[in-house]
Amino acid sequence: MASVTVFDKSRLPSRYSTVGPDRAPHRSYYYAMGLSSEDIARPFVGVVTTWNEAAPCNIALGRQAQVVKHGVARAGGTPREFTTITVTDGIAMGHQGMKSSLISREIIADSTELTVRGHAYDALVGLAGCDKSLPGLMMAMVRLNVPAVFMYGGSILPGRYKGKDVTVQDVFEAVGRHAVGDMSDEDLEELERVACPSAGACGGQFTANTMACVSEAIGLALPYSAGTPAPLEARDKWAEQSGEAVMELLRHNIRPRDIVTRKSLENAARVVACSGGSTNGALHLPAIAHEAGIDFDLHEVARIFRETPYIADLKPAGQYVMKDLAEAGGVPLIMKALHDGGLLHGDCITVTGKTIAENLEGVKFDTEQKIVRPVSNPFTSWGGVVGLRGTLAPEGAMVKVAGLASLKFKGPARVFECEEDAMAAVQAGKYKDGEVLVIRNEGPKGGPGMREMLGVTSAIYGQGKGDKVALITDGRFSGATRGFCIGHVGPESAVGGPIGLLKDGDIIDIDAGEGRLDVELGAEELQARLKAWKPKETEYPSGTLWKYAQTVGSAEKGAVTHPGGAVEKKSYADI
Repeated sequence: MASVTVFDKSRLPSRYSTVGPDRAPHRSYYYAMGLSSEDIARPFVGVVTTWNEAAPCNIALGRQAQVVKHGVARAGGTPREFTTITVTDGIAMGHQGMKSSLISREIIADSTELTVRGHAYDALVGLAGCDKSLPGLMMAMVRLNVPAVFMYGGSILPGRYKGKDVTVQDVFEAVGRHAVGDMSDEDLEELERVACPSAGACGGQFTANTMACVSEAIGLALPYSAGTPAPLEARDKWAEQSGEAVMELLRHNIRPRDIVTRKSLENAARVVACSGGSTNGALHLPAIAHEAGIDFDLHEVARIFRETPYIADLKPAGQYVMKDLAEAGGVPLIMKALHDGGLLHGDCITVTGKTIAENLEGVKFDTEQKIVRPVSNPFTSWGGVVGLRGTLAPEGAMVKVAGLASLKFKGPARVFECEEDAMAAVQAGKYKDGEVLVIRNEGPKGGPGMREMLGVTSAIYGQGKGDKVALITDGRFSGATRGFCIGHVGPESAVGGPIGLLKDGDIIDIDAGEGRLDVELGAEELQARLKAWKPKETEYPSGTLWKYAQTVGSAEKGAVTHPGGAVEKKSYADI
């Protein structure tokens, strides 16, 4: 059982809502909800989830939250559960709904901040299931800087189709196969019915599992907590321990900004790179860093990616899913390999109260498992995700190279003004081998919302053209994307970036080995085109999408919407 500490509330935020005669009206609300005077005298711990019925990613979080609350109470705190939104990419993908996805990251962080501030909570445990909810809650934790623990809701179990494990990625790619007559209506329906057999987030090393690995690597989550699949009751152990751990952090006043440092961000970037993780890691790590006032942009992430060997055989480039990794040793297995290879900062503190090195002391690298290799025997000597820069991307771009047969591509541009136009052309087969398909006006500001393009890329791959064409965009790609697909191109089209000046037939030269993304146009020609350029008129002149477009910055800096920790005068935790 966890030790129970009697806390002095005189220095905790909840004193503003619970202590003294003038707070009698506030306390009356808590009595109305069944709390005792002893409950009210304890620290208040927010337990936030992104539970909803939108998708399997989040459906198990409500039950897990009850176990977290039990752990908080056992360790002397009073848990206060609340929920925030989430937008699930698998359902938002391929239509206008995807414009909401990245914006939801900010809403999750903002709404969590407002709930904690408004009710004066002293600490926070956050449970998230799908892609943007993980970084959104981690951003809120760092922004608020109260003692906090993150816990992933767990991944989905793999489906079985014709004797093979499958994920939702296979269904997206099956759409492309179906479009060219390689798959029947009956087979497509059978696959869609069995691909996602349980609660949990997508099983491969897509964005959710990538950021789940980040949560452990950066130190905000308990070791091993990211691995156990969502439907297994074994997750209860991590839920209860997360509730107990946050009370220990409160007792020792260990806060997220003690944990999230430049070193721990580098650790997290290494885990993304070595596992062939999602290119979205290069968007979310800078955003988390921004909350702490640390300048850790796309180029810093790309530098770490390039220096890190690719050692984990995980989908979409590899063979295995998160369930397999959990059974082999989980995220600590990956971290052990990196640490033994001298590639992790072992002195970073974590939510255990111990350092990374101390957490890994009892971990032995299992040489019999087939998923993670030692650093001395990598699949490639550099990471599965790399950064690019050049005349077409002065602010940079990202590409997942894990599994690519060639790191070079050169060809004429085929320009599309939005994702829908590109998808229609792909489904109709109206593109040619050797072309570079360009999808623009999909950046953070221009989209608005920086849509993912898994529908397009999967259709191309399903048609057997994954190595025949390249695709670039100022939008994003899903962690499930494979093929020569380059996202995060900046500056984006909406602000007059070079991608917005391209014409059909312009020659684009890509060299991922050298980290280059160039267009064969001289500076004078680009300048002349810029003078004639006009931004595309937005289709969203009001509402949340409009508000987001007014404040969002570049993908290079994480597509953030406020000045961040660097200009903060006083963090919430110090009120």
